[in-house]
Amino acid sequence: MYITWLGHSCVLLSGSRKILIDPFIEGGSVAGTKPDFVVVTHGHADHMGEAVTMKRPTVAITEIAKYLKAKGVPSEGMNIGGTLELRGVTFTMTPALHSGRIEQTGKGYGGGTAAGFVIRMDGVSVYHAGDTGLFSDMKLIGELYHPDVALLPIGGRYTMGPNEAMVAANFVGAKLVIPIHYNTWDKIMQDPVQFKEAIERTTDIKVKVLMPGEMVEINT
Repeated sequence: MYITWLGHSCVLLSGSRKILIDPFIEGGSVAGTKPDFVVVTHGHADHMGEAVTMKRPTVAITEIAKYLKAKGVPSEGMNIGGTLELRGVTFTMTPALHSGRIEQTGKGYGGGTAAGFVIRMDGVSVYHAGDTGLFSDMKLIGELYHPDVALLPIGGRYTMGPNEAMVAANFVGAKLVIPIHYNTWDKIMQDPVQFKEAIERTTDIKVKVLMPGEMVEINT
Protein backbone atom coordinates (compact mmCIF):
# COMPACT_ATOMS: atom_id res chain seq x y z
CA MET A 1 0.00 0.00 0.00
CA TYR A 2 1.03 3.58 -0.65
CA ILE A 3 -0.12 6.46 1.56
CA THR A 4 -0.12 9.96 0.06
CA TRP A 5 -0.73 13.02 2.23
CA LEU A 6 -2.40 15.56 -0.05
CA GLY A 7 -2.60 18.24 2.63
CA HIS A 8 -4.61 19.09 5.75
CA SER A 9 -6.45 15.83 6.67
CA CYS A 10 -6.75 14.57 3.10
CA VAL A 11 -5.01 11.24 2.60
CA LEU A 12 -5.03 8.82 -0.33
CA LEU A 13 -4.56 5.09 0.29
CA SER A 14 -3.49 3.28 -2.89
CA GLY A 15 -3.39 -0.49 -3.27
CA SER A 16 -5.88 -2.92 -4.73
CA ARG A 17 -8.34 -0.02 -4.30
CA LYS A 18 -7.92 3.74 -4.03
CA ILE A 19 -9.44 5.32 -0.94
CA LEU A 20 -9.56 9.08 -0.46
CA ILE A 21 -10.12 10.30 3.11
CA ASP A 22 -11.52 13.79 3.81
CA PRO A 23 -11.39 15.18 0.24
CA PHE A 24 -10.32 18.76 0.93
CA ILE A 25 -7.20 20.66 -0.06
CA GLU A 26 -6.89 24.36 0.73
CA GLY A 27 -6.73 26.25 -2.56
CA GLY A 28 -6.71 23.09 -4.67
CA SER A 29 -8.74 20.14 -5.86
CA VAL A 30 -8.68 16.37 -5.42
CA ALA A 31 -11.07 15.64 -8.29
CA GLY A 32 -8.29 14.07 -10.36
CA THR A 33 -7.59 11.31 -7.84
CA LYS A 34 -10.56 9.18 -9.06
CA PRO A 35 -10.83 7.02 -5.93
CA ASP A 36 -12.84 3.83 -5.64
CA PHE A 37 -14.14 5.13 -2.30
CA VAL A 38 -14.28 8.43 -0.48
CA VAL A 39 -14.34 8.47 3.33
CA VAL A 40 -15.65 11.47 5.28
CA THR A 41 -14.81 11.69 8.98
CA HIS A 42 -17.25 14.52 9.80
CA GLY A 43 -19.32 17.29 8.31
CA HIS A 44 -17.03 20.31 8.58
CA ALA A 45 -16.24 21.91 5.24
CA ASP A 46 -12.50 21.26 5.50
CA HIS A 47 -13.23 17.52 5.66
CA MET A 48 -16.38 17.07 3.57
CA GLY A 49 -14.59 19.07 0.89
CA GLU A 50 -15.43 17.89 -2.62
CA ALA A 51 -17.45 14.82 -1.60
CA VAL A 52 -20.63 16.18 -3.19
CA THR A 53 -19.10 17.20 -6.52
CA MET A 54 -16.92 14.08 -6.90
CA LYS A 55 -19.95 11.77 -6.58
CA ARG A 56 -17.79 8.74 -5.78
CA PRO A 57 -19.03 5.93 -3.49
CA THR A 58 -18.66 7.44 -0.04
CA VAL A 59 -18.49 5.95 3.45
CA ALA A 60 -19.60 8.19 6.33
CA ILE A 61 -21.70 8.31 9.47
CA THR A 62 -25.42 7.77 8.79
CA GLU A 63 -26.43 11.43 8.93
CA ILE A 64 -23.76 12.49 6.43
CA ALA A 65 -24.50 9.52 4.18
CA LYS A 66 -28.18 10.51 4.03
CA TYR A 67 -27.25 14.10 3.19
CA LEU A 68 -24.89 12.93 0.42
CA LYS A 69 -27.50 10.56 -1.02
CA ALA A 70 -29.92 13.48 -1.24
CA LYS A 71 -27.23 15.24 -3.31
CA GLY A 72 -26.93 12.28 -5.67
CA VAL A 73 -23.80 10.76 -4.12
CA PRO A 74 -23.77 6.94 -3.74
CA SER A 75 -23.16 6.56 -0.02
CA GLU A 76 -22.83 3.88 2.63
CA GLY A 77 -23.88 4.95 6.10
CA MET A 78 -22.57 3.43 9.30
CA ASN A 79 -21.99 4.43 12.91
CA ILE A 80 -19.47 4.37 15.75
CA GLY A 81 -18.21 0.85 16.43
CA GLY A 82 -19.58 -0.55 13.18
CA THR A 83 -17.61 -2.34 10.47
CA LEU A 84 -18.37 -2.40 6.76
CA GLU A 85 -16.64 -4.40 4.02
CA LEU A 86 -16.74 -3.16 0.43
CA ARG A 87 -14.86 -4.80 -2.43
CA GLY A 88 -12.17 -6.24 -0.20
CA VAL A 89 -11.70 -3.12 1.94
CA THR A 90 -12.82 -3.09 5.59
CA PHE A 91 -13.95 0.16 7.22
CA THR A 92 -14.38 0.37 10.99
CA MET A 93 -15.73 3.60 12.45
CA THR A 94 -14.09 4.72 15.68
CA PRO A 95 -14.95 7.52 18.12
CA ALA A 96 -13.51 11.01 17.85
CA LEU A 97 -13.90 13.92 20.25
CA HIS A 98 -15.02 16.78 18.03
CA SER A 99 -18.12 18.54 16.70
CA GLY A 100 -19.67 17.50 13.40
CA ARG A 101 -22.34 19.80 11.93
CA ILE A 102 -22.54 19.78 8.12
CA GLU A 103 -21.36 23.33 7.47
CA GLN A 104 -22.16 23.36 3.76
CA THR A 105 -25.91 23.33 4.49
CA GLY A 106 -25.96 26.55 6.48
CA LYS A 107 -27.70 26.67 9.86
CA GLY A 108 -29.26 23.79 11.69
CA TYR A 109 -28.30 20.66 9.76
CA GLY A 110 -26.78 18.03 12.04
CA GLY A 111 -24.06 15.76 10.76
CA GLY A 112 -24.10 13.23 13.55
CA THR A 113 -20.92 12.94 15.54
CA ALA A 114 -17.34 13.19 14.34
CA ALA A 115 -15.50 9.92 13.81
CA GLY A 116 -12.25 8.27 12.94
CA PHE A 117 -11.71 5.18 10.80
CA VAL A 118 -9.61 2.06 10.80
CA ILE A 119 -9.26 0.99 7.17
CA ARG A 120 -7.82 -2.42 6.29
CA MET A 121 -6.69 -3.26 2.77
CA ASP A 122 -4.05 -5.59 1.33
CA GLY A 123 -3.01 -6.75 4.78
CA VAL A 124 -2.35 -3.21 6.04
CA SER A 125 -4.36 -1.49 8.79
CA VAL A 126 -4.48 2.33 8.82
CA TYR A 127 -6.05 4.43 11.57
CA HIS A 128 -7.17 7.91 10.50
CA ALA A 129 -8.11 9.66 13.74
CA GLY A 130 -10.11 12.43 12.06
CA ASP A 131 -10.40 15.66 14.01
CA THR A 132 -10.14 14.70 17.66
CA GLY A 133 -8.86 15.49 21.08
CA LEU A 134 -6.97 12.90 23.06
CA PHE A 135 -9.07 10.18 24.72
CA SER A 136 -7.99 7.12 26.66
CA ASP A 137 -10.01 4.66 24.58
CA MET A 138 -7.45 5.11 21.84
CA LYS A 139 -5.78 2.28 23.74
CA LEU A 140 -8.71 0.05 22.74
CA ILE A 141 -8.31 1.04 19.10
CA GLY A 142 -4.75 -0.24 19.32
CA GLU A 143 -5.70 -3.41 21.17
CA LEU A 144 -8.64 -4.27 18.92
CA TYR A 145 -7.44 -3.29 15.46
CA HIS A 146 -3.63 -3.24 15.70
CA PRO A 147 -3.08 -0.45 13.14
CA ASP A 148 0.21 -0.46 11.29
CA VAL A 149 -0.04 3.27 10.63
CA ALA A 150 -1.69 6.07 12.64
CA LEU A 151 -2.63 9.34 10.95
CA LEU A 152 -2.87 11.80 13.85
CA PRO A 153 -3.81 15.50 13.91
CA ILE A 154 -1.23 17.73 15.57
CA GLY A 155 -2.47 21.24 14.76
CA GLY A 156 -3.85 22.15 18.18
CA ARG A 157 -6.69 24.60 18.84
CA TYR A 158 -9.32 22.52 16.99
CA THR A 159 -7.71 19.10 17.59
CA MET A 160 -4.91 17.55 19.58
CA GLY A 161 -1.62 19.37 19.55
CA PRO A 162 1.80 17.68 19.40
CA ASN A 163 1.95 16.89 23.13
CA GLU A 164 -1.41 15.16 23.14
CA ALA A 165 -0.64 13.42 19.85
CA MET A 166 2.49 11.95 21.41
CA VAL A 167 0.33 10.32 24.06
CA ALA A 168 -2.14 9.19 21.38
CA ALA A 169 0.68 7.58 19.42
CA ASN A 170 1.64 5.55 22.47
CA PHE A 171 -1.98 4.59 23.15
CA VAL A 172 -2.57 3.41 19.57
CA GLY A 173 0.77 1.62 19.28
CA ALA A 174 1.18 1.81 15.50
CA LYS A 175 4.76 1.38 14.34
CA LEU A 176 4.46 4.41 12.06
CA VAL A 177 2.79 7.76 12.72
CA ILE A 178 2.09 10.36 10.04
CA PRO A 179 1.05 13.82 11.31
CA ILE A 180 -1.93 15.51 9.64
CA HIS A 181 -4.19 18.57 10.14
CA TYR A 182 -1.48 21.17 10.68
CA ASN A 183 0.01 24.24 8.94
CA THR A 184 -3.01 24.71 6.66
CA TRP A 185 -3.73 28.07 8.32
CA ASP A 186 -1.97 30.29 10.86
CA LYS A 187 -4.15 29.05 13.72
CA ILE A 188 -2.86 25.47 13.41
CA MET A 189 0.83 26.10 12.74
CA GLN A 190 3.13 23.46 14.23
CA ASP A 191 6.63 22.10 13.72
CA PRO A 192 6.22 18.44 12.71
CA VAL A 193 9.97 17.83 12.90
CA GLN A 194 9.95 18.60 16.62
CA PHE A 195 7.03 16.19 17.00
CA LYS A 196 8.98 13.52 15.11
CA GLU A 197 12.15 14.03 17.13
CA ALA A 198 10.32 13.92 20.47
CA ILE A 199 8.54 10.64 19.66
CA GLU A 200 11.56 8.92 18.15
CA ARG A 201 13.78 10.02 21.04
CA THR A 202 11.48 8.48 23.65
CA THR A 203 9.81 5.50 21.92
CA ASP A 204 10.34 2.88 19.22
CA ILE A 205 7.64 4.53 17.10
CA LYS A 206 8.72 6.03 13.78
CA VAL A 207 7.28 9.27 12.44
CA LYS A 208 7.15 10.10 8.74
CA VAL A 209 6.69 13.80 7.99
CA LEU A 210 5.31 14.13 4.48
CA MET A 211 5.15 17.16 2.26
CA PRO A 212 1.79 17.73 0.54
CA GLY A 213 1.62 15.30 -2.38
CA GLU A 214 4.40 13.07 -1.01
CA MET A 215 3.81 9.35 -0.52
CA VAL A 216 5.25 6.56 1.58
CA GLU A 217 5.11 2.82 0.88
CA ILE A 218 3.85 0.61 3.69
CA ASN A 219 5.07 -2.98 3.89
CA THR A 220 4.05 -5.42 6.61
